[in-house]
Amino acid sequence: MPLGFPNECRFYDDAVHAVRFSGYDGALEAPFFIGERALKQIQPDMAFNESGLLKAFDLNREWIYATAAKVYERGRKGSYDVLAEDF
Repeated sequence: MPLGFPNECRFYDDAVHAVRFSGYDGALEAPFFIGERALKQIQPDMAFNESGLLKAFDLNREWIYATAAKVYERGRKGSYDVLAEDF
């Protein structure tokens, strides 16, 4: 079963300066983080605050999910960072 993103829930995690979201491989949850730098790269005009970061995520959700799936395929881990270099 390929990695899917049926839950559109996401939130800004101030402790790691990233938007957290989850993918699912069957019943297994895979937590992902996309940092401020990566979001700024894909949405250069975003406001650099929590609402701007979440809006950038929402506007680019499909691209982020596709990139996250590629990051996931590199190997199984406890969590996954989607970096600017991944785009």
